[in-house]
Amino acid sequence: MTVADLLRTLEPMPGYAAPAGALRGLDVPCTGVTHDSRRAARGMVFVALRGLKSDGTAFAPEAIDAGVAAVVASVPPPPSIDTPWFVVEDARLALALLAAEFYEHPSRQMQVVGITGTNGKTTTSYLVSAMFDAAGITTGLMGTVTYRIGSRALAATRTTPEAPELQAMMHDMVHAGCGACVMEVSSHALALRRADGIRFAAGVFTNLTRDHLDFHTGMDDYFAAKRRLFELLPADAPGVINADDPRAASLVDVCTRSVTYGITKPADVSPGPLSFSLQGLRFEIHSPRGRIRVESRLVGKPNVYNILAAVAAASELGVPIAAIEEGLRQLAGVPGRFEVVSSADDDVTVVVDYAHTDDALRNLLETARPLASRRLITVFGAGGDRDRTKRPLMGMVAARLSDVVLITSDNPRSEDPVRIIEEVKRGADPETRQGGAEVLTEVDRKNAIVRAVQMAEADDIVLIAGKGHEKYQEIGGQTLAFDDIEVAHDALDARRLKSGAG
Repeated sequence: MTVADLLRTLEPMPGYAAPAGALRGLDVPCTGVTHDSRRAARGMVFVALRGLKSDGTAFAPEAIDAGVAAVVASVPPPPSIDTPWFVVEDARLALALLAAEFYEHPSRQMQVVGITGTNGKTTTSYLVSAMFDAAGITTGLMGTVTYRIGSRALAATRTTPEAPELQAMMHDMVHAGCGACVMEVSSHALALRRADGIRFAAGVFTNLTRDHLDFHTGMDDYFAAKRRLFELLPADAPGVINADDPRAASLVDVCTRSVTYGITKPADVSPGPLSFSLQGLRFEIHSPRGRIRVESRLVGKPNVYNILAAVAAASELGVPIAAIEEGLRQLAGVPGRFEVVSSADDDVTVVVDYAHTDDALRNLLETARPLASRRLITVFGAGGDRDRTKRPLMGMVAARLSDVVLITSDNPRSEDPVRIIEEVKRGADPETRQGGAEVLTEVDRKNAIVRAVQMAEADDIVLIAGKGHEKYQEIGGQTLAFDDIEVAHDALDARRLKSGAG
């Protein structure tokens, strides 16, 4: 592909303008598309994006010095620039379309399932992937925990990468023999048009609750970003929608082909009688494709929703019922999602979970509450430099549904962790909440986890919430190695040694 061939992709775009005769001079091999001047190289097309903190046009000279063949931006070039400069109304959309064209539209060569929503995206993606795998379809995976390309796994840097990285991974999936790709699609990615240029075979909506209001202007703006996934769906692609969510009707109206799932409201895909235990879920699903038996090691009502969503998507895409049932049986769990880290040798149950919003924390606690024969001890914090409005709400939920609450640090980032803890604790104040939980604080997260495991009595459940699969902690501009699961294991080892010595 030449640079000129690639740039012809932009001609139908609003606001398109190009120097006279520029394409004739660009019949040279194209080596890539980038928005990062640090990755720019000879023969590439550089797309200058306006970011939240900086304007990419300021880095265009750096990209030009690196040898890029052309620049694409939403503003005209400065007078000093003589490299071909192409103007479009929306540079982010241009980046997505150019990346898809450069990588030969890999999404058209696989069944791509996009999953969006506040909670449940990761677990639902693992479930759908397991069903495809059980059907003999090699499946790529992109999300919060990992990127999987065939048999190769990479640590995820963000839930949904920027368009060039996204398309490059999909291209690699096709070459690795993947017949499907299951991806989490974040609200940031949808708002910033990273997913434009992808042909989705199906879209899934899990739910919408308060989150990311440091980025979105409000809940309506947040929902509008989620809705874009369904606006991107081809007419024949099913939109799988949680009927129990108040926003469901708005999404059904967007979809040409909608499939609903739910527990409380009438839906196309629904469960029979449910039974809950720490060993997993057993129930039957009624669907347009037939009855499906669920035997899963996943725990709790939120995972019923995740299973329903995954079953609806997989069945609508033609995955046989036998493979769906086998995929459900095979999936042992999802990293950092109600992950039980204690063993049969322990007299307490310790669970690590990614819950980092008030709604996710409520779901976690409501899952654990009926499974606790004695006390529920909850360790959690709130992230710094993020939506502050959810902090007291998290404190209120934890204090209402726990017996003991230990508020600690999460990723304080540039904020004072003590101040964050105080904001969380306001919601746990006895005057503003229901419930009689004992509320404690401990700034050091490791000490908080150790303290919770030490104070637990036989048959208590200790929930460690907020970071889940993450292997780091962001404090004061530094990223430090930290793993809730590792710390919990060490604390349990110390508890067993103390018990043996006693």
